[in-house]
Amino acid sequence: MSDAIFTRSEVSMHCGEDDCWIIVGNYVYDVTKFVDMHPGGPEILLEFAGGDATDAFESVGHSMCARMMLTKFKIGSLPEEERPDFVQAEYITHAKISLPMAH
Repeated sequence: MSDAIFTRSEVSMHCGEDDCWIIVGNYVYDVTKFVDMHPGGPEILLEFAGGDATDAFESVGHSMCARMMLTKFKIGSLPEEERPDFVQAEYITHAKISLPMAH
């Protein structure tokens, strides 16, 4: 289902604890099952439920592990005409990366 296209209007209808979708970058995520497990508490996700959480997600400097976890909840993307004009790589360079040291 990750090839699905959802408009911002469609995403906005999923704005509750029992039906929580967010936008990060140009992608749509159904984080309903993760709301109560979020390390920062459910309030953080619910604040952005049904909306664009890109700036909030990126400003925290989520780890690569968190970014990989987010991909499990991806259900689609925004249509081209609703995508903001930003470069995803700008955000990724600010991620906290923790890699094991080679011996």
